[in-house]
Amino acid sequence: MDDGTARLAAIAGGGKAALARALASLETDPDGPVSVALLSAAYAAPRAHVVGITGPPGVGKSTLINGLIGHWRAQGRTVGVIAVDPSSRRSGGALLGDRTRFTVDPEDRGVFVRSMAARDHLGGLAALTVAGMVLMRALFDVVLIETVGVGQSETEVVRVADTVIFCVQPGSGDSLQFMKAGIAEIPHLVVVTKADMEQQARRARSDVEGALSLAECEGDWHPKVLMVSAQARQGVEDLVDAVDGHAAYLKEGRRLVSARQIQADEWLEASLRERFGREGLRKAGPQRLMEGESPFRRLAVLARKLA
Repeated sequence: MDDGTARLAAIAGGGKAALARALASLETDPDGPVSVALLSAAYAAPRAHVVGITGPPGVGKSTLINGLIGHWRAQGRTVGVIAVDPSSRRSGGALLGDRTRFTVDPEDRGVFVRSMAARDHLGGLAALTVAGMVLMRALFDVVLIETVGVGQSETEVVRVADTVIFCVQPGSGDSLQFMKAGIAEIPHLVVVTKADMEQQARRARSDVEGALSLAECEGDWHPKVLMVSAQARQGVEDLVDAVDGHAAYLKEGRRLVSARQIQADEWLEASLRERFGREGLRKAGPQRLMEGESPFRRLAVLARKLA
C-alpha cells in the first residue's frame, strides 16, 4: 500500500475531522507530494456518483439539496456536499457558509458539507472543487456540488459532475434565461422548483421543454424536466429516481469512463493555461492522459518542467 492509498484509508476511517483536515491541506499545498499522492489514490478509486446542481441565485438549490440529502440518507447512502459560495471582498472566504443553508445532523457521520469560496474563479466553481470532488468521490456514495449561479460563463460544472441538474424557479424569468444563455445543452435533468406555484410552475416546465427540444442531446439521453417542491416534500423521490436512471445510463458500455476521461483532460489543460498561460500550454504540447493516469501527477511533472 503506497502512502497515498494509506492516507486515503486513514481519512476514510477518521470521520469528518480527518476529511476536513485533508481538504485544508489540499488547499494550502495543492502541488505538494503528499497532496498529489492522496489525490492520485482517490482518483484511482472512484466510488460516488457526482451530481452538480446549478441555477440562478435564489432558485432554491440549497432547499433542494436538503431534500436530496434527507432522501439519500433514508436509503442508507452516504453524501458529501461541496457548496461553492460567493466570496467576501474582505476576507476572500465564503460569504454564506454551510451552516446557514443546510440542515444536517452534525453527529451524522454519513453526511459531510464543505463550503468553498469562488473568489475570482470563473465558471461558478472554486479552484479547489476538482480536488475536493475527487477526494470525496472516493469516500461517499453520492457527491453533490452546488455552484454559485449560472450564466454563459458559469458552465464548468460539467467538468466535475456526472449528472448535471439545472434549477428553474416559476414566474422569475429563469426559463427565458435558460433559453437565451445557451445552457440548454448542459443539464441532464431540469428541475422546476417551488412546484406548489401550480400554474406558473406548469408554464415554466412548458417553456423549458420547448427550449430542450431545440438543443442537441447527449447521445440518446433526453433531458427530463421534473416538478419539485422540496419544502412540501413533493417530487424529491422522482428526482432521486431520475438521477439513478442517468447513473445507470452512464454505466452502460463505457460512457462513464469516457466522460470522466474527458473531464480529466479538460481539467489538466485548463490548469496549465491558468498557471502558465497560452505560451506555457504551447510549450507543454498536447496533453492526453492515458486511461487511469492521474491528472494530478501529470500536472506536477509538467509544472516542474515549465517553472
